[in-house]
Amino acid sequence: MVNLVAFDIADPWDFGEMYAGLYDWARAYRFDPAHEQYWAHITTGTHVAQSCRFRMVESRFIPGVLLQTAPPKKQAHGNPWEAAGLEWLPAENHGARSVPQVESAEPLWSRPSLAAEVDTGDVAFAAPDAAGRTWYPYSFLAPIEDNEPGISSGLRVIDGLVGRFESAGIPPERVLLLGFSQGACLTLEYAARHARRYGAIAGLSGGVIGPPGTPRDYAGSFDSTPVFLGCSDIDPHIPKERVIETAQVFERMQAQVTMRLYPRMGHQVNMDELSFVRVLLQRL
Repeated sequence: MVNLVAFDIADPWDFGEMYAGLYDWARAYRFDPAHEQYWAHITTGTHVAQSCRFRMVESRFIPGVLLQTAPPKKQAHGNPWEAAGLEWLPAENHGARSVPQVESAEPLWSRPSLAAEVDTGDVAFAAPDAAGRTWYPYSFLAPIEDNEPGISSGLRVIDGLVGRFESAGIPPERVLLLGFSQGACLTLEYAARHARRYGAIAGLSGGVIGPPGTPRDYAGSFDSTPVFLGCSDIDPHIPKERVIETAQVFERMQAQVTMRLYPRMGHQVNMDELSFVRVLLQRL
């Protein structure tokens, strides 16, 4: 069933107006995730509209999954958007099952928890929730002060978890720092600011935080910590140039970096990334 909703938006390029409109609609809409599935299609509309829909799903105001579509690799002559040939690219799964991918050998997981997908059976996980269901309000490429106090708060949460593990007798050398999207950006920024030997670090669709030109004069050494960076080469939120910059920063700080850019994947996690993280966990 398709339920058309009209939005009275004067300027779809105005972030505040677009987000406020979506927020008001989501707060008033009676979602029923126990009996219905919700997909947020973020390929259409202005870049601002796409970003706002992404944030509404990631912050769980819309309790569904992100959905991106792209023309098929073999387009029908004269009809590049033939509906029967579209590729469906589900993004992060927040609890509902993902839409099946049509032309991919590496679909997104269908279970609700990232931890469940990488669990090797003898691992303790700590997955903090962000206050207000988002760690910081704007893109990780925005000026850092614009995303405060969210960034500092998130970094303190990670530091507190690492400290709790140490108090429980689990040293950083036995800890894997893992995150996706905003979580990946915070994880990588935290690691860069607190360089030491960790068990491993994995940033899925993320990079160090700050606008282009941000000084990366982090102190310390990772002492050969294995680091995995995975991202799409066309991610609408994470430029591949920032992933490459992050890899260079971590290599300069003596980390053993593996970086993989996946063609046309979108903002999501694939099975290759999950498999790599499992290997990192098994080596702790």
